[in-house]
Amino acid sequence: MTKKLLLLPGDGIGVEIMTEVEKLISQLNKSGKTDFSIETGLVGGAAYDAYGEAISDADMEKALNADAVIFGAVGGEKWNDVPYEKRPEAGLLRLRKDLQLFANLRPAICYPALADASALKKHLVEGLDILIVRELTGGVYFGEPKEITDLGNGQKRAVDTQVYESYEIDRICRVAFDLARTRSNLVHSADKKNVMKSGVLWDEIAHQVAADFKDVKFEHILADNCAMQLVRAPKQFDVIVTDNLFGDILSDAAAMLTGSLGMLPSASLGAPDPATGKRKALYEPVHGSAPDIAGKGMANPIAMIASFAMALRYSFEMVDLADEVEAAIAHVLDEGLRTADIMQDGCSKVSTSEMGAAIFARL
Repeated sequence: MTKKLLLLPGDGIGVEIMTEVEKLISQLNKSGKTDFSIETGLVGGAAYDAYGEAISDADMEKALNADAVIFGAVGGEKWNDVPYEKRPEAGLLRLRKDLQLFANLRPAICYPALADASALKKHLVEGLDILIVRELTGGVYFGEPKEITDLGNGQKRAVDTQVYESYEIDRICRVAFDLARTRSNLVHSADKKNVMKSGVLWDEIAHQVAADFKDVKFEHILADNCAMQLVRAPKQFDVIVTDNLFGDILSDAAAMLTGSLGMLPSASLGAPDPATGKRKALYEPVHGSAPDIAGKGMANPIAMIASFAMALRYSFEMVDLADEVEAAIAHVLDEGLRTADIMQDGCSKVSTSEMGAAIFARL
């Protein structure tokens, strides 16, 4: 049966790296390995320019009807002065909310060929394979009230509210433990229970879930200590589960251990449909829109291609094909091909399209 993909390139380099994914999908369809139909839409600044919104209702409807959404990147200085609720990032937040994508999976994998590119010593990161499971639809990014109040006399007060209910913590923890069973059977839960009531509840629920997964080793860690340990000894971690705010911060820190933010994919998953077992899902690179290099053919497409590989794995159960794509990426890096962001001495510098072509040729 044909599977429906919605491609949302977005802004900046999102357009260029999405072009490489389109080429890959075309190649896989022609080979008979896949049968994907593609729709495209606008999101972020591109959508604001066209519709006055960060994503239109029509494109949101396409997302709701797709088997998976492949997302590029949004934002740029051009839209710095648009109303807050219409800023480019609001398009991504609406997708997460309306698709109910509560589980964000952000792997931090250090490819052997890039171990020397990390800011840390090679022995600390070589073989690194961490999965950060971030709660995505609750917490301080969505809690109310969220406001800035004028107090008079030149003073203002800003309020963001951290809110979690038990079920939100329970379901994200269960995702983390299920994934740990496919990896190294170790989960760290990161919170700030020492100073935050939401952290107290988070830890309570995490321990309750852990009791249902007695085969998985469970460790609690304070989020600030987790940040320090990621720099000190990152290979002690396997799966880290945490809330929206800390997940945002810790996953970016973990990403840089690998040598480049431009290398890493992510997946955002919803709950399984009771009738079909299928999840709504969105896949995107961790990096941003990089408007300073947009249109120059310098962008690294690997995170975008690896995000599509995650779609093959988690949305379509094409595990072997996902493995092939990821192996092709590793092989090309082993051969010494590099885009500008991961350039090393003795390697060959290539453009966005040349990197994509090399990966496709390996497949």
